[in-house]
Amino acid sequence: MSLSEASCYTIINAQETEPYNEMQLKLDLEKGELNVKIDTLKRVIQLLLNGERLPSLLMTIIRFVLPLQNHTIKKLLLIYWEIVPKTSPDGKLLQEMILVCDAYRKDLQHPNEFLRGSTLRFLCKLKEPELLEPLMPAIRACLEHRHSYVRRNAVLAIFTIYKNFEWLVPDGPELIANFLDTQQDMSCKRNAFLMLLHADQERALNYLASCLDQVNNFGDILQLVIVELIYKVCHANPAERSRFIRCIYNLLNSSSNAVRYEAAGTLVTLSTAPTAIKAAVSCYIELIIKESDNNVKLIVLDRLIALKENENMERVMQELVMDILRVLSATDIEVRRKTLTLAMELVSSRNIEEMVLVLKKEVSKTHNIEHEDTGKYRQLLVRTLHSCCIKFPDVAATVIPVLVEFLSDSNELAAADVLIFVREAIQKFPHLQELVIEKLLEAFPAIKSSKIQRAALWILGEYATSAKDIMDVIAIVNQTLGEVPIVEAEQRRLAGDESENDENKTPNAGAVPNNKVTSDGTYATQSAFSVAPVSKKVERPPLRQYLMDGDFFIGATLASTLTKLVLRFIDLEPNEKKQNRLCTSAMLIMSSILHLGKSGLPTKAITNDDMDRIFLCLKTLSQRTPEVVHIFKQSCRDALAGMLNAQNAEEQQTQKDKQKTAAKIQPDDPIAFTQLANGKNDQLGENVFESSLNQALAGTKNTTLSDVASPNNKLNKVTQLTGFSDPVYAEAYVHVNQYDIVLDVLIVNQTSDTLQNCTLELATVGDLKLVERPHPVVLAPHDFCNIKANVKVSSTENGIIFGNIVYDTTGSSNVVVLNTIHIDIMDYILPASCTDTEFRSMWVEFEWENKVSVNTTLTDLHEYLKMLLKSTNMKCLTPEKALSGQCGFMAANMYARSIFGEDALANLSIEKPLDRPDAPVTGHIRIRAKSQGMALSLGDKINHTQKCLQEKPVAA
Repeated sequence: MSLSEASCYTIINAQETEPYNEMQLKLDLEKGELNVKIDTLKRVIQLLLNGERLPSLLMTIIRFVLPLQNHTIKKLLLIYWEIVPKTSPDGKLLQEMILVCDAYRKDLQHPNEFLRGSTLRFLCKLKEPELLEPLMPAIRACLEHRHSYVRRNAVLAIFTIYKNFEWLVPDGPELIANFLDTQQDMSCKRNAFLMLLHADQERALNYLASCLDQVNNFGDILQLVIVELIYKVCHANPAERSRFIRCIYNLLNSSSNAVRYEAAGTLVTLSTAPTAIKAAVSCYIELIIKESDNNVKLIVLDRLIALKENENMERVMQELVMDILRVLSATDIEVRRKTLTLAMELVSSRNIEEMVLVLKKEVSKTHNIEHEDTGKYRQLLVRTLHSCCIKFPDVAATVIPVLVEFLSDSNELAAADVLIFVREAIQKFPHLQELVIEKLLEAFPAIKSSKIQRAALWILGEYATSAKDIMDVIAIVNQTLGEVPIVEAEQRRLAGDESENDENKTPNAGAVPNNKVTSDGTYATQSAFSVAPVSKKVERPPLRQYLMDGDFFIGATLASTLTKLVLRFIDLEPNEKKQNRLCTSAMLIMSSILHLGKSGLPTKAITNDDMDRIFLCLKTLSQRTPEVVHIFKQSCRDALAGMLNAQNAEEQQTQKDKQKTAAKIQPDDPIAFTQLANGKNDQLGENVFESSLNQALAGTKNTTLSDVASPNNKLNKVTQLTGFSDPVYAEAYVHVNQYDIVLDVLIVNQTSDTLQNCTLELATVGDLKLVERPHPVVLAPHDFCNIKANVKVSSTENGIIFGNIVYDTTGSSNVVVLNTIHIDIMDYILPASCTDTEFRSMWVEFEWENKVSVNTTLTDLHEYLKMLLKSTNMKCLTPEKALSGQCGFMAANMYARSIFGEDALANLSIEKPLDRPDAPVTGHIRIRAKSQGMALSLGDKINHTQKCLQEKPVAA
């Protein structure tokens, strides 16, 4: 076996050093001072780990270093004996190792307990039975040592030896079982019980049965092993469940949080009884509340969310919604978000009212506490209450008054979510329209944001249908707009301010200058003329202030609202005089806004779009064309209803897609063999040990163990590094984990010569970092070996790994240059979703943009979008209904997130002439990201995909 494949349990980072001299090393080990010997021994260990053999130093170390009693030397020697080659080329044990074996025996009988324990730990790593056999009596004797550190390491040594070479200690389980009966130290009992669990489960079960009542008094390390034993035994033999499940119940009350977590996880896999699920879920909730670490809270919450996926467990968890809401006492926003999502999915008509009461209390708490995440938390609460009302309409009447208070909140995002909710509620629940209008009118004057006031105006204009409501809305508009005409009022205000300033200036002109004393004691004179005038902040009503600041979009919305209100009032009021009075007052307001926009008084003039909109409203009120009147009175509401129905349909489809089909096993169903299975869950529940191994192997993606082990999966990721005619053939299997890449390189010697110091030299481009340098190997003629290299990844962008293979033959040194390995960005990007508001805010915030032109032979817009989504791993946020049909152009938003938490946004704008069916799709894709690498890498990926598509027809 080559050195690169040899077992090694110790990794030491060796810095780049100057070439070594073997004679000098030998001299330093023989005659050097103690410190020199320590440094030299460290250097020898590093050289051995880098692939050097150094056989001549073995006897020198045995003669001059091994007899030393210095503890640092002893520690370093344990590492040296672990890595030094112990066999000759023909596989026989070296004669010198007999002397080393004697030194081991002396250390096992050393009076220092730390030295004994360290030696016992070292013996666990030995793979040579010839060295271990003479030491067995000394190892057994250590089981009776007075110090627990020696005893627990002796148990581990016996366990490892029994596992690897059973014939060296055939009575191992019996020896450890007797040892276990007499021990009081928890660490010794834990190691002994662990050995019985793996070596002789029957003895472990007998011991556990004899002390079932005392399990609660054991230490947590022993309790964890007991939980593992019960889990394995009950999975292998379900009939044993009734015997040990009571013990698991008791361990739910353990003083250790780790034990409680493992016990709860084991309980739900062993039993589906409602009492067991309730006990386990309650235990998880207590853990979340009591544990201070947010990472632990999130892990346990994820476990609860996973349990909810099981239909039987979900029914039981629905009764514990109020307990789950206790987790909201945590301050971390991510914990609160997951808690609210879980509670919203579990809530039922039986406990919705209690949940709404809790959420209302949480809402009231956020008014007094100012924290950096308070705004986000308010937004979460608003969205959750919104979902509650849509899911359970009966509670909407109690929720609306609480939420409308948020409209005056300084956090615009929370207020915007409230308006989205109010808009949906007033459309879906006609019986609540009066309540919503009343509360909106109360809150309207206190709204601080033009965006929120604009949306509130639209709702009031659309749903104020009675004459009283219409007059109330117009009254509140007049109150928040102030005196009209606006220009004349503002000019009077300016004229009044100037005359007031003139009056103030007159008495000051003859004012006597007053003397001031400066810091150095001299006098200075100050008069009214030397003081800079302070401009007074003019207090204006909110709507007028927005117009004076140049925000005329709200003026256009106001004109549209007034038009709707007047048109409805005309239908309701038979008195023509009242009709005309209201109509002229509305037209006066609109013309006043137009006049203000052109007057030069505001900071920004009115835009042409806003002016056209207000002119249209004036024209509608004066001419009242039936088609335009119908658009104002009915079509706007129909458009909203259509949008809400489309959103609901999409949400229902998403929910339906999430629901898993119940596993039904029919009499004629095929039997699933473990080796050929596709990861289907056991009938007894999920195997937690297999799933944890699965997660470690698969990284972020949902890959089962069978997928990871599948040969087809590996073959897809093999990259050929050299040609078949090269003297050294090499190919690499590239396995991408979450934050690192493992290169498994196969190197084949295709020559008839022995290749000395065959070294794989690698370098990287991009945010990739090579963790360690691969060791040199010696390849016999036509031999092969596997070399592994780890590469760390620190950000989402394309990376390149390149390098060469260097080797020595008789009298010459040779180099084979390797093909480059391209690391695909798609391994780190996962589809994700976000709201339109979040997408827009990120689009404005992100500074890096990459514009990619569409260059393809595809002629169908939808086909191009599918190709783009598949090649970039992005999710299309634009609803399917908005994209359906053929109109000659398409615009869509796409979103993805990397495993490093980086966001990527894309906007697709493509078109094709309808009169030319064979014309290719044209347009562009704009990509935005926070980092330059992400934006450029996604653009490169799109260009590469387009190029491949163009090459396929040519090749055909």
